[in-house]
Amino acid sequence: MTNPHDIIIRPIVTEKSMAEMAENKYTFEVSKKANKTEIKKAVETIFGVNVEKVNTLNYDGKVKRMGRSVGRTASFKKAVVKLTADSKEIEFFQGM
Repeated sequence: MTNPHDIIIRPIVTEKSMAEMAENKYTFEVSKKANKTEIKKAVETIFGVNVEKVNTLNYDGKVKRMGRSVGRTASFKKAVVKLTADSKEIEFFQGM
């Protein structure tokens, strides 16, 4: 897991995550095997910002049905990254 782009999969864009951007908190879907220090280093190298702390959440897939067939949605890991007060913002989110 040396490549930071293997750790950060995609940004999560919801109403809550957009509201938290005012507090310098950004939400990403990350690799399930990544720990908090790996996530911190990956965000700092990709976006060139200073990370204060990282909170992670593991989500299990939900059971969904379509008629009589039953399946599961994919499970994933989410990370909420808080930037330091003197850090610049992540430009990727600015156009949203």
